[in-house]
Amino acid sequence: MFVRAQKIPAMTDLEARFGVMDQFPGYHQVPSLASPTLEMMAGPTATPELARIANDAMAKIVDDHPDRFVSFVAALPLNNSVAARREIDRAVDELGAAGVQIFTSIDGRPVDEPEFLELFEIMAAKDKPVWLHPIRGMTTPDYPAEQVSKYDLWWALGWPHESGVAMGRLVFSGIFDRCPNLAVITHHVGGTIPMMEGRLGSGMKLLGTRVLPGYEEAVKTPLKGFPLDGFRKFYADTASFGSRAAIECGRAFFGADRLVFATDMPFDPEQGPGYIRETLRAISEMNLTQAERTAIFCGNAKRLLKLDAPHSTA
Repeated sequence: MFVRAQKIPAMTDLEARFGVMDQFPGYHQVPSLASPTLEMMAGPTATPELARIANDAMAKIVDDHPDRFVSFVAALPLNNSVAARREIDRAVDELGAAGVQIFTSIDGRPVDEPEFLELFEIMAAKDKPVWLHPIRGMTTPDYPAEQVSKYDLWWALGWPHESGVAMGRLVFSGIFDRCPNLAVITHHVGGTIPMMEGRLGSGMKLLGTRVLPGYEEAVKTPLKGFPLDGFRKFYADTASFGSRAAIECGRAFFGADRLVFATDMPFDPEQGPGYIRETLRAISEMNLTQAERTAIFCGNAKRLLKLDAPHSTA
């Protein structure tokens, strides 16, 4: 992924990116760092400086091109919890970041470990959203007997699964009970979650009945209420590679008021315009009211990101 991303002009060349954006009148962006994560690239002593460099650069891009970018999503050195907390304060309070990005696992560690939950709690206190992005590599095999995943299934199927598992760990951690105003924007229309309504509903009413003797601790949760209600508290973006069915499923599960426009630009085969065009097409074909369409294209994002200007976002 990293090698391919380096070869996409719109990843690093602003003029190339503007050329793509100009094909879609009224289109604005909220940029974030793409994977790999900072902690995959460096140890805990180096990632704080990498995060500072990235966030300073993105803040400058937004300041220099307010007609293109309405804000940015801050990167965090997630393998250094002290520095991550400091960078949240710096990026959000000083640089004006719209929120922060946290990945579905941190060097293989679960997102619901206390030091990571604290970051979500900090963002809730600041009333700023967290973007939850999946991360999984080819070296996570499809079967225990193998060494690597085949046929890009680690990405095509593994990333939606990673999102679903991380969302589940957050729900059962009770984070939404402690922070009812927490806004978490999940990538790829919430991964597998919208398709699992039945399992997360009546199926989870049997929580604890499937556990092996001696492993009861693994199903203990501080969650109050039904798990399904917790899953509906997430937001989801529309980055579905142009799949109307996926966006329809997300709308049915989360509601139109919790969908925000995004496209995974510029990772399409055309290196930019493809996923924007196809996502716009998919949403235009949906049976939506004008109010719902406006909310998905810009209204929900404006509310979450505290934006007043009439921009569309991605």
